[in-house]
Amino acid sequence: MVKFGASQPLKRVEDMRLLRGEGQYTDDVRRADALTGIVLRSPHAAARIRSIDTSTAKAVPGVVAIYTSEDLAAEQIGDLPCMIPIKNRDGSSRADKPRPILARDAVRYVGEPVAFIVAENRAAGRDAADAIMVEYDMGDSVTDTAGSVAPGAAQVWDDVPANVAFDWETGDTAKADDLFSQAAHVTKLRIVNNRVVVNSIEPRAALADYDAGSEKFTLTTNTQGGWFLKDVLSQAVFHVDAAKFRVITPDVGGGFGMKLFVYPEQVLTCFAARKLGRSVKWTSERSEAFLSDTQGRDHVTEAQLALDADNRILAMRVDDIANMGAYLSNFAPFIPTLAGTKVLASVYGFQAIHVRVRGVFTNTVPVDAYRGAGRPESNYLVERLIDAAARELRMDPAEFRRLNMVPTSAMPFKTAMGQLYDSGDFQQVLDHALKTIDWQGFPARKRASEAQGKRRGIGLAYYLEATGGGPTERAEIRFGRDGFVDVFVGTQSTGQGHETAYVQLTAAQLGIPAEKIRIRQGDTDTIPMGGGTGGARSLYSEGQAILITADSVVDKGKKAAADALEAAVADIQFEDGAFKIVGTDRQIDIMTLAGTLHGDAGNALDAAEIAKIEIHTFPN
Repeated sequence: MVKFGASQPLKRVEDMRLLRGEGQYTDDVRRADALTGIVLRSPHAAARIRSIDTSTAKAVPGVVAIYTSEDLAAEQIGDLPCMIPIKNRDGSSRADKPRPILARDAVRYVGEPVAFIVAENRAAGRDAADAIMVEYDMGDSVTDTAGSVAPGAAQVWDDVPANVAFDWETGDTAKADDLFSQAAHVTKLRIVNNRVVVNSIEPRAALADYDAGSEKFTLTTNTQGGWFLKDVLSQAVFHVDAAKFRVITPDVGGGFGMKLFVYPEQVLTCFAARKLGRSVKWTSERSEAFLSDTQGRDHVTEAQLALDADNRILAMRVDDIANMGAYLSNFAPFIPTLAGTKVLASVYGFQAIHVRVRGVFTNTVPVDAYRGAGRPESNYLVERLIDAAARELRMDPAEFRRLNMVPTSAMPFKTAMGQLYDSGDFQQVLDHALKTIDWQGFPARKRASEAQGKRRGIGLAYYLEATGGGPTERAEIRFGRDGFVDVFVGTQSTGQGHETAYVQLTAAQLGIPAEKIRIRQGDTDTIPMGGGTGGARSLYSEGQAILITADSVVDKGKKAAADALEAAVADIQFEDGAFKIVGTDRQIDIMTLAGTLHGDAGNALDAAEIAKIEIHTFPN
């Protein structure tokens, strides 16, 4: 085994700690004086709030404070913003409806926060929640995705006609129309991609501390990267300098997109901690999570596929209605539009594609990124169309796919959606799958099942991913006085094994034993910037940052080694973790060299670099 090989087996770094129960999650973090936060949520999908009476609830023993939207308004607490300024087909801006931290004049989905109770313990807080009297004036609601745009449907917002938050399009309309007019065959399909609830093992949680002297918030919360939260909380919500917020993310038990976003509970714990001068902690219960965490998918799509006389794909038209819920979550409009349509061409040779996406408001929990964020929906749509066309043409679905795949000889290939595939051997992947599942042997297996009175089916689908995320990523490598090397990263592990992957990269580049490398993440005070984890970006973006930072370490090391070995820098080479004088046996290993270079400002080999992520990948 190669000692520092990046592709060699490595004992996983984080597993023993987590399997032994030694991980520390947000709810594990304790404060002796911490108060408990409880959220009173709406039981109605659509209602006007006539009044909120908290007088009886405030008298419940153990209750410290109860806050409503009026309390937040009195201190100018801002709304949660949608960060995607998408344009409609006519060039106008999307609807921009405010998403309050606590419901103001109305509630628009079951589970919307109405009041925040702060108590000495959970029992007292729940008793107080039961004692709050809210007078609701019930209204009509709409929860059906396609039905939301039907004439006469209930309006989620009075000033958003037909509930359409945005009406967006992309692709080449004229070319698609021309190809459809020439088509020898057109396949049509209507797809319902149902809504899903995120169900991570670790529920969301937030623990807020406030230091009155420095006027600084410290928010410990399970995120997929705290820097986005830091920026939104400081600028859009609390209107303070970003330096006044520190976000700490300990271990995270699953994210799936849902823990990317800023939620009302994170704001409420910070607000209460500042008001009360004590730590405030909120942890979601499972049933509460079903009503408050962002959800995923929820599309109704009508699509058409145009084929020529040789059964080759020409073009596709897509008309998608995407449910946004009652409010636009932080990145919600991006998911069915720019994210999802990136992969609509998949691995096939479309000449043109035209897509229309209508994002609609309904009286449901807000929807945002979840498990692939738009790409699974698009892959599902294309593969269902492919299967439908193959059935109509009475072709083997595998052979129909093979006929229409972009060949290796066409690489690099620019798709009908403008994406550049630098490489790919889609037919080889297909052939490997068919051999592995014994596609040709299926008819015999089916007959054997029928002889036993059973039914047997088989399905096939190709999947193409497009990685995404921020345009930069940062890494920092520091050599500690304790003989360890710390690698500070701007992504956030939520169970994927990042620590192991990053240790492998660092060990391979610098020749440092894996057991001497520690991965540091999740603290916006010690790591000044980071893109977080999302869009399948972590290894290819943080990996690039680690590689260029390791190169900086080596460059610094060559200069230091030249001094230590009394040689010219040009005569120093780095290999297998050691700096060597070319043509001699004189050398010094990197850890020994680093041990001589400690100073008050750190180690002379320490380095930090920011990688520009200019090219994305298309795993398939």
